[in-house]
Amino acid sequence: MSKRDCLVANDWICGEYVHSRSQELIDATVEHVAITASSVAIGVAVALPLALLARRWRFLAAPILGVTTVLYSIPSLAMFSLLLPFFGLSASLVVTGLVLYSLTILVRNILAGLQAVPEEAREAAKGMGYGPLRLLWEVELPLALPALLAGVRITTVSTVALTTVGAIVDYGGLGTLILDGLDTQFKAQVLTASALCVALAIAADLLLLALQRLLTPWTRAHRIRPGRFARKADAAKSVAKVAEPV
Repeated sequence: MSKRDCLVANDWICGEYVHSRSQELIDATVEHVAITASSVAIGVAVALPLALLARRWRFLAAPILGVTTVLYSIPSLAMFSLLLPFFGLSASLVVTGLVLYSLTILVRNILAGLQAVPEEAREAAKGMGYGPLRLLWEVELPLALPALLAGVRITTVSTVALTTVGAIVDYGGLGTLILDGLDTQFKAQVLTASALCVALAIAADLLLLALQRLLTPWTRAHRIRPGRFARKADAAKSVAKVAEPV
């Protein structure tokens, strides 16, 4: 069977579909990446001040976390319907919905990271004359970076999946191809777009993991040759024990 016959036969795997519709697939992937990246970026920009407010005034923590949790529990179809009067059928509608969904993960992770900063580090910075903004930028945020980036990774992967729901308003990136393929029973389009969506999520997670490891090298320092240090510690304890007076 020739390669072109797979389109006629409506096979699930069809190389000719990928070749003939390559530009359509590229455009959908670019749209998917753009919506995901902008949603996560805006989500971080909104979540950071909310986390700082919750950390500064603790009585606000429960309401902020509660509201973001409620937003996350709203079904996507209902969320887009509620936002429709404000944004119309546009990419802004999808991005806004995805930003609201991202807040529950981002706010919790950023807040947890800030709360985990050792008080000794804050006191030392204050003793060196650091003001509130410099303390936040040069001490607290770098130390909270592992938790923040972990939240960004989870949010990015979930946003890649949720972006497909934007197909209901024709701004779903690869999700639009999936929905169109389901409506027309075009098997190759459904499988190819779905596979690209999964590959996109995996690639984004691996890239963010690499970025996290690059920006937070101190989180791996304790893993370097632990056996050697453990043996040295045991040897030192043994020597000390032998040296004890009877």
